[in-house]
Amino acid sequence: MIVYEAKLEGTIDQYEQLDQAIRTGRFVRNSIIRAWIDKKIKSRNQAYAYCKVLSDNPEYPWVKQLNSMARQAHAERAWAAIERFYRNCKAKNSGKQGYPKFKKYQVRASVEYKTSGWKLSDDRRDLSLTDEHWAGTFKLWGTRNLHFYQLKQIKRIRIVRRHDGYYAQFLIDYTRKENKELTKKQTGLDLGLNHFYTDSEGNKVDNPRFLIKSERKIKKYQRRLSRTTKASKNRIKAKNRLGRAHLKVSRKRNDWVCKLAQRVIQSNDLVAVENLMVRNMIKNHHLAKSIGDAAWYKFREWLEYFGTVYSVPVIAVEPKYTSQNCSNCGEKVVKTLSTRTHKCPYCNYVADRDENAAINILKAALSQLSNTLGRNGINASGENDLYVEVETQPRKPTRRKRKPLQ
Repeated sequence: MIVYEAKLEGTIDQYEQLDQAIRTGRFVRNSIIRAWIDKKIKSRNQAYAYCKVLSDNPEYPWVKQLNSMARQAHAERAWAAIERFYRNCKAKNSGKQGYPKFKKYQVRASVEYKTSGWKLSDDRRDLSLTDEHWAGTFKLWGTRNLHFYQLKQIKRIRIVRRHDGYYAQFLIDYTRKENKELTKKQTGLDLGLNHFYTDSEGNKVDNPRFLIKSERKIKKYQRRLSRTTKASKNRIKAKNRLGRAHLKVSRKRNDWVCKLAQRVIQSNDLVAVENLMVRNMIKNHHLAKSIGDAAWYKFREWLEYFGTVYSVPVIAVEPKYTSQNCSNCGEKVVKTLSTRTHKCPYCNYVADRDENAAINILKAALSQLSNTLGRNGINASGENDLYVEVETQPRKPTRRKRKPLQ
């Protein structure tokens, strides 16, 4: 599966109809969670059936306006939260079990359609929503061409609301595979904060620190937001500016780690990376902002995705003692976090601390590969420019400078 995204261009009235559809989907999800709490629902099929109960209820006439498959999609979201809670309870995980909560209003929200409730134009440049919200036809802005794919390959469409507008995400049934020549290279990556990563050959990549570089502008927007009156139009505008600033940082970070991960995969025949528990690491309030800005988890997701695309093994190893053990003799050399040079008193081996850890990571991955087969699941979504057998004729590209939403 691959995901393509395009921005929707419409009128203010159309955007209001999208807001109503998103609000209706949230109401369906919350209603199913409430019915489960009240023990009216005990299975996924009963959650599907409860969508019909909501649409037939005269107290909620707006529910029927949303497409029936869209209601089922939000029922799946609700039941996914319930099943996750059951799995955590069964596994007896420490800490919170993730009890299903009611969704409240958020700027970033979405409504999801399956195979009905929407229609693409012949040239795949316009999207029409055909449910009773009557949102109408939107022009699609983006660099990806949907006319390379058949309509039956598009399994779902999600309308996402963000601070800078509304987007359509297309879930396409297609498996991406790329050919790659063997490089006869293997690498281990030690992730860090001073440098984004250090590989087993001693090469280092600097940490871009997108959030820290944009922090001055973000703080200025935060101060402006705090000075506005609640429930005023100026407050909505200030909140939107702040949200767009955060969104820009997030997009920069994701684009950078995506391209970096692809270069790493294309340059090696095996990649070893640390299996870091980022969720636990950000509990350190002194380093939480820097760890979150580094995007280690997103980098690993893209590594695993491109590893599948290019048929390159990506192995995650436990980081325990990788910085302490000597990569030359294997003896444990205790070091504090401030000690950046590895000096082994047993074999007199001297190396950079991160380079020594990267070599240990590569050795652990090779040992793990010799004992087990397979890799972890893939969580990232990617894109490609390949086409299928039949394609439709695209019309003139709709590229021009457009004004941002106020």
